[in-house]
Amino acid sequence: QVQLVESGGGLVQPGGSLRLSCAASGFTFSNYVMNWYRQAPGKERELVAVITRDGTTTTYADSVKGRVTITRDNAKNTVDLQMNSLKPADTAVYLCNAREPFIKITYWGQGTQVTVSS
Repeated sequence: QVQLVESGGGLVQPGGSLRLSCAASGFTFSNYVMNWYRQAPGKERELVAVITRDGTTTTYADSVKGRVTITRDNAKNTVDLQMNSLKPADTAVYLCNAREPFIKITYWGQGTQVTVSS
C-alpha cells in the first residue's frame, strides 16, 4: 500500500521556521522525483520545490527561493522541506508528491497545514 505521510506543519509567527517531513512507503522511493506543493484557500496548487531521484538537483518556486530547502534521504524514504523566514503568504496546505519520471505514476500525501500569523 502506497503511503506518503506529511508531518511538521503548524502555526508559526512571521519570520519563523518550520521543517516539514514526508515519509514514503509502498513503492521504490529512489525511483521517484519528489516534490512539495502547496495550496492556499481559493488559489491554485503551486509547485514549491523539486528534488531529483538522487538528490543532486533541486528546483524552487520564485516565491520561496532562498528561504526553502528540499532534501531527501533515500535510505530512510523521507523528503524534508526546511522553510525559513516564513511569511503570511506561505500559509497553505503543503502536500508531498512522488512522480516516476518515465512511466508517469504519481502519488500524493494528505497534506499538512502551515499557518503563518502573528
